[in-house]
Amino acid sequence: MKIGILAVQGDFEAHAAMLARLGAETAEVRTPSHLEGCDGLILPGGESTTQLQFLREEGLADAIGEFAKQGGAIFGTCAGAILLATEVRNPRQDSLKLLDMTVLRMATAANRERRGQRPNETEEGTAGNGFHSWPYH
Repeated sequence: MKIGILAVQGDFEAHAAMLARLGAETAEVRTPSHLEGCDGLILPGGESTTQLQFLREEGLADAIGEFAKQGGAIFGTCAGAILLATEVRNPRQDSLKLLDMTVLRMATAANRERRGQRPNETEEGTAGNGFHSWPYH
């Protein structure tokens, strides 16, 4: 099994190290051709708007969309999850729209309190998750 890891930001080396311990072959993905032969793709953390700009400039946004359509598995952590979401709020931003979910950026208690929200307030259309009063993202 060969797993590609988007290698532009975030701790992509840590993802590669863990996958190697699990016996998976990895490939650093920086261009569309790097996706060739990959069974899956990991989109690591970083800054999602910067990553999206890079993906578009390098032709990777379309290549990743095609990879998903062909049945390639994609996993996103932090900024990677934001990139996969069909909707991003707080603030709104564009994404790859590959996973039917809404992400609330900066939804931690500390960030919400800085914006003047109380712990039990939620964004429009969201609800608490049962573990604490903040919505998951």
